[in-house]
Amino acid sequence: MAMLFEPIQFGRLALENKIVIAPMCQYSATENGELSFWHQQQWANYALSGAGLCVIEATAVNAQGRISYADLGLWNDRQRDLIKATLQQVKSLSPMPFAVQLAHAGRKASSEKPWLGRQQIASDAALGWQTVSASDLPFQAEDQAPHQLSLIEIKQVIGDFAQAAVRAVMAGFDLIEIHAAHGYLLHQFLSPLSNQRQDHYGGSLANRMRLTLEVFNAIQQQIPHDFPIGVRISAQDWVEQGWSVEESVELSKLLQQAGAAYIHVSSGGLDAQQKIQLGAHYQVPFASQIKQHLDIPVIAVGLITEAEQAEQILTTGQADAIGLARAMLYDPRWPWHAAAKLGVQINIAPQYLRCQPREFNTLFQAFA
Repeated sequence: MAMLFEPIQFGRLALENKIVIAPMCQYSATENGELSFWHQQQWANYALSGAGLCVIEATAVNAQGRISYADLGLWNDRQRDLIKATLQQVKSLSPMPFAVQLAHAGRKASSEKPWLGRQQIASDAALGWQTVSASDLPFQAEDQAPHQLSLIEIKQVIGDFAQAAVRAVMAGFDLIEIHAAHGYLLHQFLSPLSNQRQDHYGGSLANRMRLTLEVFNAIQQQIPHDFPIGVRISAQDWVEQGWSVEESVELSKLLQQAGAAYIHVSSGGLDAQQKIQLGAHYQVPFASQIKQHLDIPVIAVGLITEAEQAEQILTTGQADAIGLARAMLYDPRWPWHAAAKLGVQINIAPQYLRCQPREFNTLFQAFA
């Protein structure tokens, strides 16, 4: 058995294999943050992919926290109920579990869709709003400065995360992932480049980590005992004097102590001056370094496109699971093709059994 197709546990949640569909924003929700038919067909497609877990896109915990006006939200009960109905349909197709990534975009909110330019929309323009952050420092020099959150407003954001988590459980998700990466609000508090506060949420590493840990604890207190919670982090900012891998190690150790089910390791997104050294599995060394200090699973992600790559990352002990994003968009049956390359039998919906390649007459079997 290839390691990629061995089972893994994220807390109490058992996955059939170690392939995780990483969250990818679709910018296809209504202006009220409600899902559309695009999400229904996409989630159904993911359910039939053969992956071990799907984490759906960054889902805003309040309207102000959306990246764009077309982002999915989970700040009210109607959003919850629409998601619940879709999840019930999708889960009738396969036993693959679904997770939600709860997020707040902070100063990177109020933006246009990527294919329309991604630029920030002014707060006084149609479809725009005032952004917020740890400090009043904009992401881009030309952006409108964000409002620095007060202590009362920080408590409200923590409460919004917790309430969104309650709705996520009620909607039928199997796991919650907290988005503390890619330059969004929690990452903005973590990095000294964006956090210049003088209170107990700024300055020292302990202070800068405080909000992420408080969000984790608030969610944990509001949802059922041992419900799995993972956290996605950016391992470093790719900018001098920014958030570092060493700081990510310290945060990850505290999250493990708090009960995190896993750490999902990405990087960057915090500063427009970042200089990322792109290449095949370029972020895997960060996952490997963090994994050395943890007992919980670590997910690696970043230009992992081939089955052999993924298998090597696991067999060399650099990570415990593999996150796939763009590779899954390009090839929604990536797990099938990986199973064929690695000589592993994979479970699929019985309607697809007839497409089994003749040279792999034992590749597919129907869901139990």
